[in-house]
Amino acid sequence: MSSFRFIHSSDLHLGRRYANIPQPPDGNIRGRIMEARHGAISRIAGAALDRAAGHVLLAGDTFDTATPSHSVVRQALTAMGENESVQWWLLPGNHDNLQEAEPLWASIRRDAPPNVHVVSENSPVSLDSAVTLLPCPVTFRSAGRDLTQAMVSMASADGNLRIGFAHGGVVDFAEDDANIPPDRDRSAHLDYLALGDWHGRRQISPRVHYSGSPEQDRFKHGQRGVCLAVTIDGPGAAPQIEDVETGIFSWNEMELRLFEDQETGGALEGLLPDAGRRDMLIKVRASGWARLPERTKLQRAADHVAPEFGYFELNCDELRTIYETADLDEIDRGGALRLAADRLKEEASAEDLAASETDVAGAALARLYAYVAEDA
Repeated sequence: MSSFRFIHSSDLHLGRRYANIPQPPDGNIRGRIMEARHGAISRIAGAALDRAAGHVLLAGDTFDTATPSHSVVRQALTAMGENESVQWWLLPGNHDNLQEAEPLWASIRRDAPPNVHVVSENSPVSLDSAVTLLPCPVTFRSAGRDLTQAMVSMASADGNLRIGFAHGGVVDFAEDDANIPPDRDRSAHLDYLALGDWHGRRQISPRVHYSGSPEQDRFKHGQRGVCLAVTIDGPGAAPQIEDVETGIFSWNEMELRLFEDQETGGALEGLLPDAGRRDMLIKVRASGWARLPERTKLQRAADHVAPEFGYFELNCDELRTIYETADLDEIDRGGALRLAADRLKEEASAEDLAASETDVAGAALARLYAYVAEDA
């Protein structure tokens, strides 16, 4: 047989609203991310066309819920139908499982273009005369058992490629009888196992892979979303896998370690990327030590740069403050403000108070300094 090429992707979660992401007062990051996830369909199709891959395997959670809006479903099907030479295979996952999403899958079977197929039974499917797909759709949100066990007994013609298609975690992630054993490719004689559920790109073994979500949705995985272009030269041949970047947004958590007398604004700017800021979601966690003036400069630098990013957050919970008399003198040398500053300094430095209480006092003193410095 000639080489067989296909695209492996998963976890589009179309329709997710991202309510956990605070909206900037003058931005619409949630809407932009939702649109980027829909746009991933055309980027996946483009990866298939560029590599002469005739099939796209979406390994579960194409939709974020069992009841996505009518427009979300129809727009997704329309986008998939734009390139008739690419066949889309949709596997129900835990978010759009067969039990809860039965009306959804029924409507897709009715309305989908001819090149979009719902894989709703755990029985072999012929992709072509020499390739057999072995799917294990998720029947219930918490199946309570390893659905890929069914692959072991699924039949295929002699000499056919056997491609497993499933959604769930492997035992590497958590010890649980419901999880997929990492050697399922060997026990089911698979040439490749296309998995969904894990949102980051991950290789379990040379034949067992998570593609991750084509458009990232959390501060966890440290790279833009990809799909996998897979080529298999024949039964038993090692899969050749290319990671194809499909993600628009980059989600990054960064550590800013500060030292006494360090210029904090410059340190923050030096940490941040120079290009592509509009398509980045950034969380910076500051730690170490800073005097009150530098802590104020850090917050001002963060406020200044934040609008340049899709989303920006500075967390100073682990940043300790150095309190010097000269800095408190800038608040007030006497009077009510100085009394308040001295009391907050005592509480922030107290060893007999809980950490939560000292943190509140320290943050209050930092804000007081910032307000006075702003008025100066």
